[in-house]
Amino acid sequence: MLKRLLFASVVGAFLVMALGCQSGSGTSSAGGDGATAGTGKKLKIGISIPAADHGWTAGVNWWARQAMEAHPDIEWNLQAADTPQTQISQIETMMAGGIDGLVVLATESAPLTPIAKEVNKRGIYLVNVDRGFLEPVADVFIEGDNKAFGRKSAEYIVQKLGGKGKIVILEGIPSTVNTDRVNAANEVFKASGVQVLDSQPGMWNRQKAFEVTQSLLVKHPQFDAIWAADDDMALGAEQALKEAGRTGVWILGGAGMKDIVKRVSEKDPMFPADITYPPSMVATGVELAAAVLRNKEKVGKYMPRHLMIDVDLITPENAKNYYFPDSVY
Repeated sequence: MLKRLLFASVVGAFLVMALGCQSGSGTSSAGGDGATAGTGKKLKIGISIPAADHGWTAGVNWWARQAMEAHPDIEWNLQAADTPQTQISQIETMMAGGIDGLVVLATESAPLTPIAKEVNKRGIYLVNVDRGFLEPVADVFIEGDNKAFGRKSAEYIVQKLGGKGKIVILEGIPSTVNTDRVNAANEVFKASGVQVLDSQPGMWNRQKAFEVTQSLLVKHPQFDAIWAADDDMALGAEQALKEAGRTGVWILGGAGMKDIVKRVSEKDPMFPADITYPPSMVATGVELAAAVLRNKEKVGKYMPRHLMIDVDLITPENAKNYYFPDSVY
């Protein structure tokens, strides 16, 4: 499962190529398996991610641990934070203890940018995953194509509604991810006859989306669909619809949660489609940090600054290709 998802991406393929070139050189990749090349010093790499407050971030935590276990010779420090302030404090503590590299999936983009700049200033190898910083301070930025996420999901809604109708939007946590998705979706909606009645933050959280959707149902007595852009929020919205007895409304979430993909494959009218956005991208970031820090000279100089993973529309016709029943997410 780990190998299938990691190497399905362009990033994974690039790492295989880079490491393959390295091993074929006839020299050791490091001064000891978990050491910086030529120094004998054991590598210390920090991983800073959001707390598992919904399914996708739970998947991030799981995938990060899978990647760490593949490199037991490296000294890892994994920390999860429920607020930007906690995440900043954890990163400061990691730096004080001494780390060679840091993989960061930000709780929020803006508050984490200053500490990311400090990490960069200290010469710590920085891999930024998913939620970008507001300045290009990371050595490598790995993200899903969130503009395509917003565009493809909105185009599907417009097509399914026949170019007209009314919808409401559930936004996520303030971050580059949310901004790119929402802006791209709104461009599509504005160019169509679909009317966006409201747009409220559900924070990519099932309970928050449930509460927000309850309010939207009271405020707007009629609409056709919910653009949720996240499968946890989609499930919260579904619960609100059921409790309100509101029928005739369907939801488009996103991220490829296995339960939602299964329902898409079964042609559940509540979830006619979904969008991929794998939490396994954090494992790619961890693998990349390990590979580069083992030998910056041979791997680091070939590494691009920005790596983007494509997203796909999941429909009943292709859902079997995206359904992994043994996955944590």
